[in-house]
Amino acid sequence: MPSDATLDVIRADLGDCQRCKLAACRTNIVFGEGAAQAPVVFVGEGPGAEEDATGRPFVGRAGQLLDKIIAAMGLRREEVYICNVVKCRPPENRTPEPDEVAACVGFLHRQLAVIRPHVIVALGASAASALLGDPKLGGISKIRGRFQDYRGIPLMPTFHPAYLLRAPDKKREVWEDIKQVMALLRERQPGAH
Repeated sequence: MPSDATLDVIRADLGDCQRCKLAACRTNIVFGEGAAQAPVVFVGEGPGAEEDATGRPFVGRAGQLLDKIIAAMGLRREEVYICNVVKCRPPENRTPEPDEVAACVGFLHRQLAVIRPHVIVALGASAASALLGDPKLGGISKIRGRFQDYRGIPLMPTFHPAYLLRAPDKKREVWEDIKQVMALLRERQPGAH
């Protein structure tokens, strides 16, 4: 894996990406945004319509809910890093296909290597599966709420905010997961939130 100096170097390498069929239908590449040395990184599966239009991750209704979760953690959006497994919108917001994930996940691994967060929050099964390198991971319900290991970094799989919009009764479970993330951050960053 290349030793990247900055997120800008990785974004430059991504360029006007044509590595998979998603390039044909995107408006904008959605690389990610936030603090380059963020203590926590939130990873979703792929951009939706509003993200594709703006080039920014998590700006639609699911993004507004993620912003509320981040604020409840005592953090600001600018203090964390937010990105997706695939950087281009899948048609009709379908789940990214294995070849699309394979073409893009290397950039995510490089982003995480540069940021070196204290903890990663995988939003949904697709993100958890891609990060853990396990395509047969199964549903998020089976693994959410328990830290996993991503290259020595604790990874918390939890429900995707878009799912919470459809199943608001699951918000309590996500909050329990996020409380574990907050406890870990306090442990690793004494004096922080």
